[in-house]
Amino acid sequence: MEIQDGTPRSGRMFLSIVVPCYNEEEGLREFHHQMTAAARALCGQRFELILVDDGSTDNTWKLINQLSAEDRNVVAVRLSRNHGHQLALTAGLSTVRGDLVLVIDADLQDPPELLTPMYEMMARESADVVYGLRRSRAGETRFKRRSAEAFYRLLARITRVHIPVDTGDFRLMSRRISDQLVQMPEHDRFIRGMVAWLGYKQVAYEYDRNPRYAGSTKYPLAKMIGFAADALVSFSMVPLRIATYVGALLTTVLSFVGIGAVISWIFSGTVPGWTSLTLLVVMISSVQLLVLGLIGEYVGRIYIQSKNRPLFLISHIHRRGRLPHSATDGRDDQETAPLTLLAQSQSNRRSEIYEAS
Repeated sequence: MEIQDGTPRSGRMFLSIVVPCYNEEEGLREFHHQMTAAARALCGQRFELILVDDGSTDNTWKLINQLSAEDRNVVAVRLSRNHGHQLALTAGLSTVRGDLVLVIDADLQDPPELLTPMYEMMARESADVVYGLRRSRAGETRFKRRSAEAFYRLLARITRVHIPVDTGDFRLMSRRISDQLVQMPEHDRFIRGMVAWLGYKQVAYEYDRNPRYAGSTKYPLAKMIGFAADALVSFSMVPLRIATYVGALLTTVLSFVGIGAVISWIFSGTVPGWTSLTLLVVMISSVQLLVLGLIGEYVGRIYIQSKNRPLFLISHIHRRGRLPHSATDGRDDQETAPLTLLAQSQSNRRSEIYEAS
């Protein structure tokens, strides 16, 4: 992986903002304007805006590079291909240097100006995570709102981890939460559930979600169903237990049916009911296929995880090099000549960086 890194190594970064981007060229410049304004209002220049291009097919990567050239706070990260939102977010988290980390999408549905009040709540509550709790969801269809409500409430009932309902990945968290999240090795990631699993003190910040600023949603129905399946399988054994309960119920019912057939044969010599028997065979076969499908979902994830492949591969990182110096250091921020580095992403640890020969 090629990395251009001209960052001075002294000083501290206060805030890292991680933004997964997939085909966001229409609204990315406006997002950059609003997000950097909110970050500068909170901490001046002591922040980095990490824009992660998740294999976009439009001009998103070109625009990210333009923003990086214009603004030294922007870090441009490009994945080798489309890995999906959750892995793109994980890739961005693996590059952070700030003491605090804000996770936000580039569609401006989550208002960037909430950064300061979320930080104030974090300081006031001494919390490690402040997550956005959606009070309303403007610009979304009734079907999407109702299905999301049903999914989060179902998830809350069948998991042992308390995963807050009506939340997304929009959250402000401490660096230790971010680092521990990156170290978790699972491939099929449900990050809002993984953050909840980590524990520590987590508080909700209620807000009204805006309609999408530009472009179209990157979560059509098929992806939403896949995302819901990842969440259910990753955090609950209930689907497997349901299969067990259904099997036990069918065994009981068929035992009585068998006893009845034997009694009928003893007293009448014939066993009527070929139509009902056929229906029973069809029903049992359908249940067996359903149970095998459920088991296959779990076994498939075990198989993929056992390969121990990297969660993601980063092809480029462009960092122009603004790292604030300590308060006692009177030097101005400076830009040094970029270095060419080689890096490899690992599934079980943060990206290792090697200097190229």
